[in-house]
Amino acid sequence: MNKRIIPIIDERVNASHAAVPALLEAPSGFLADALMRPLHDLRISVTDRCNFRCVYCMPKEVFDKDYSFLPHSSLLSFEEITRLATLFVAHGVEKIRLTGGEPLLRKHLERLIGMLHELRTPDGRELDLTLTTNGTLLAQKAQALKDAGLKRVTVSLDALDDANFKRMNDVDVPVSQILHGLDVAHKVGLGPIKINMVVKKGVNDHEILTMARHFKDTPFTLRFIEYMDVGSSNGWRMDEVVPSSEVIRRIHAELPLEAIDANYTGETAQRWRYQDGSGEIGVISSVTQAFCQDCSRARLSTEGKIYTCLFAGEGHDLRGLLRGERSDAEISSAIAAIWGARGDRYSELRSEQKGSSTTSMPQVRKVEMSYIGG
Repeated sequence: MNKRIIPIIDERVNASHAAVPALLEAPSGFLADALMRPLHDLRISVTDRCNFRCVYCMPKEVFDKDYSFLPHSSLLSFEEITRLATLFVAHGVEKIRLTGGEPLLRKHLERLIGMLHELRTPDGRELDLTLTTNGTLLAQKAQALKDAGLKRVTVSLDALDDANFKRMNDVDVPVSQILHGLDVAHKVGLGPIKINMVVKKGVNDHEILTMARHFKDTPFTLRFIEYMDVGSSNGWRMDEVVPSSEVIRRIHAELPLEAIDANYTGETAQRWRYQDGSGEIGVISSVTQAFCQDCSRARLSTEGKIYTCLFAGEGHDLRGLLRGERSDAEISSAIAAIWGARGDRYSELRSEQKGSSTTSMPQVRKVEMSYIGG
């Protein structure tokens, strides 16, 4: 077994102060970055804690009983999150996804959902308000989430075999608990519901067809995600990636598929439907088929740092502006300056590196996915 090096540097402290431009400009409802990509999606992490210890995200070797999570005083309050979300919406954000960590661990989350549900785009439309969860608490909370205004959920589920699933979540949670949560969420009207499976070679790739068969002809859309080099603690190797093309090949050989168009520009998943009309699947290929050119997502950490890329090493501190009694106009202009300077295209650059079993990208520390969400 490869030795794992436990990081001693806390990436959460890596943030530059969000500068307020000298000239303040009112938002126009459209904001583009340096590569002319619009700001459309905001992912908000509401906690850095999780009750899973998945090997590709929060391995126990790093996130053990002695790991120091953020104190509650460091977290953005619901009022602070809503204030920032309001400013992002004025710049063109139409979709907000709540993430973690595991977002359902944040107490009274339905209150935040209710506050965000009241927001409207500049032309008066409701936001697409959604949440990603590991599903452990979904059965208990689904009705309250729906009542508060949540539209839909995405549930992470990496295996159907109970022993394999427990090895992956590393906390002995059974598959049945997640499947029950899915059923309850569907019954209360949260939907469409997506299921995300991170595929890691030699760990769960033998369950690709099992998962496809199980969720075929159901209300749920299954998506297969290539194992990514997020953060710095999961020991990522390129030779542990199962390319999406291989996922499609395996499924198509038994359950014929055909490609279909994306729902919207910038959608991360490539869509495929079963030729017999019994549903669809998706594949997310950020390793082998980078989609940086259409990326329209900003990420807000649980303590108020904005990250312009999932693979970023440094964020920009907005909490300091919030608690420094800066005006909405000042904070809005700071957000515009950050996004306007954005030139991130990590996955495209990684894809240009050929012939490496790990990666020949510069070895910089990247923020952990559990801190800013996937």
